[in-house]
Amino acid sequence: QVLLVESGGGSVQAGGSLRLSCAASAYTYSSLYMAWFRQAPGKEREGVGAIATGGGAPYYRDSVKGRFTISRDNAKNSVYLQMNSLKPDDTGVYYCAARVVGGAWIPLSGAGYKYWGQGTQVTVSS
Repeated sequence: QVLLVESGGGSVQAGGSLRLSCAASAYTYSSLYMAWFRQAPGKEREGVGAIATGGGAPYYRDSVKGRFTISRDNAKNSVYLQMNSLKPDDTGVYYCAARVVGGAWIPLSGAGYKYWGQGTQVTVSS
């Protein structure tokens, strides 16, 4: 079992920045693929960024490329999402997700992730 706890959400004006953190309670953290998803009111959940266990280029949805950065610190069992140049369309509940390495991995598809955090609200005002 993997417990994920997000933090760092809040309200910010357009153009501002936020940094989300997700702490995982798992001794096998280094064997987890990690990702961030978000869901806006009335919309489907969508993948924002994903990162493999170590090395390799992260994955991003097109709308956040160049503005968001996902990173992980295996020593701290944590994954982060640095969000810059925020837009009102970035508003939503952001979720941290994890899956164990192995099998086919579609980085930004929520269907492949077994473990989810409780979510943290991000609100961007214009």
